Amino acid sequence: MRALPKPLVLAGFMTMLFLYVPVIILIGLSFNASAMGVTWKGFSIQWYEKLLADPSIMDATINSLIIAVLSTFFSLLLGLGLAIGMEKWRKGHASWMNILILLPLVIPEILMGVALLMVFVFLQVPLGFGSIVIGHMVFNLPLTVVILRARLRKFDPIWEDAARDLGASSWNVLTHITVPMLRPAIVGAALLSFTVSLDDFVVTFFVAGPGSTTLPLKVFSMIKTGLTPEVNALSAIMVVVSMACVGLSWLFQSQAYSFSIKHDSSS
Repeated sequence: MRALPKPLVLAGFMTMLFLYVPVIILIGLSFNASAMGVTWKGFSIQWYEKLLADPSIMDATINSLIIAVLSTFFSLLLGLGLAIGMEKWRKGHASWMNILILLPLVIPEILMGVALLMVFVFLQVPLGFGSIVIGHMVFNLPLTVVILRARLRKFDPIWEDAARDLGASSWNVLTHITVPMLRPAIVGAALLSFTVSLDDFVVTFFVAGPGSTTLPLKVFSMIKTGLTPEVNALSAIMVVVSMACVGLSWLFQSQAYSFSIKHDSSS
């Protein structure tokens, strides 16, 4: 394998520094003993201890986890059926369905939040956990469909045909052949959807109601009085959790891709 040109390597290195140095600084300052936040006074974990002792932080964390789990579950449930259906009947109306599915990903979040708020007000839907879950499903569902369809493109339908020839019902084919083959992509899509839901602020800001404060909304309310070490600590936790979920999502999706490559080479 030929080595990459040095200017290209330098450009990639500088890009990584540009992206991750602020994150590293944020995580480092979260362990700063100084209450000023930017002046280093020594190593301390007192801000994390204060976060754990703050009931409003814990309530926001529980709210975020519940909303992320629910939106991820329903997005997977709907996205799995939609992805399989779109792959089975690609020759029909797939072009305009692809546009409709991908449209929420390109619409600005603030417009999506305003539109959802108007719909909920028009339908007299109370704002709260339910409205946030629905709002998060709007952008989680397209992500799920895209990831699952990418895996389905590598799926050999001969396995399903063989199961049907042996007398398996459609439900048995789905549960014993299709879903197990899609498991790495399903896990990857779930982790990515969970991360996006956990970190979302704009849509949540518009559709949240009383008693449904999430972690991003809590961070926003905390920085109104200035950047404090507690904000750094909470932001650091969210960054680490998000990066871990994205990394695991990439790992599971790469496993699915490696499996399809091995299967194609063996067949």
